[in-house]
Amino acid sequence: MKTSHLPQAQRGITLIEACMVLAITTVLATTAAPGMQDLIAARRLDNAANQLATDIQLIRTAAVTRNQALRLSFHARDGGSCYVIHTGAAADCDCSAPGPAVCHGTAREIKTVTLANTDQISIVPNVASVLFDPMHGTSTPTGTLHVIGAGGREVRHVINVMGRVRSCSPAPALPGYRAC
Repeated sequence: MKTSHLPQAQRGITLIEACMVLAITTVLATTAAPGMQDLIAARRLDNAANQLATDIQLIRTAAVTRNQALRLSFHARDGGSCYVIHTGAAADCDCSAPGPAVCHGTAREIKTVTLANTDQISIVPNVASVLFDPMHGTSTPTGTLHVIGAGGREVRHVINVMGRVRSCSPAPALPGYRAC
């Protein structure tokens, strides 16, 4: 009697198949990486710009609600930039040193935001500080705050005398912002 052997089914994958999958994955990842980097940088810029615009509205509302003048002060620091919402005069609070903001006299810190250079986001204001009046919610002086991200992309927040913010983005415009 003759016995026939049936071929056994192959289990697993061959080395050649594994190498082909790895090569295709590498090519796809390499072509997608620059686009992902741009997307991540745009999201970081958008998040920082939204946070600043929200904080400006917060300080305006808080000044009226507390019936107390509040100030938004900007500082450059080693490794980034920062801003602090506080009571008192412009020079009373400083966030330029590492750690939390330091306030002197009767000034009190309400909120401090630090932007590190590693995030590739910085705030470049044309004013050092903006005071929000508790009686009417107005701001003095008016100012333009440039939130600058990687690749030179930018969002500008223009604070008018009424304490309102108008946001725009110069070319190349960031999606979601009108062009300035």
